[in-house]
Amino acid sequence: MTAIAAAPQTLAAAHPAKIRNRVLWTVQIVLALFFIIASGGPKLFGQADALRTFHAIGWGEWFRYFTGLVEISGGIGLLVPRLNAPAAAGMSITMIFAAATQAFVLGSPALALFPLILVGVFTWIAYERRASFSTFTDLVHR
Repeated sequence: MTAIAAAPQTLAAAHPAKIRNRVLWTVQIVLALFFIIASGGPKLFGQADALRTFHAIGWGEWFRYFTGLVEISGGIGLLVPRLNAPAAAGMSITMIFAAATQAFVLGSPALALFPLILVGVFTWIAYERRASFSTFTDLVHR
């Protein structure tokens, strides 16, 4: 009789780790596509808005190329299981610099909000994927 009275577990109660993993992968894929296609790509290929923004920053073309490569590399890293946490940590740092550049160099503190939100998201990803840090360091030390 007690077996009949017990309610079946919901998917969320039975597999919270699986659901968290799926949510993380979804967020990682969306952010990876954003940084590869919509953010890093235009910087590398000289899209007009990217040219204007980096001209206003005043550090030269090398900085635009460097930023584009960092963003594309971070996006790719988000898709590679061994690189998830290091890529997310690196993107957190990149977004801190992006927010500071928006606020202090370009004089648009309101536009610094989006990179600051991404700092939180990337920090969460790095924390949740922290096991890949040990895998990454094992690869580096071989």
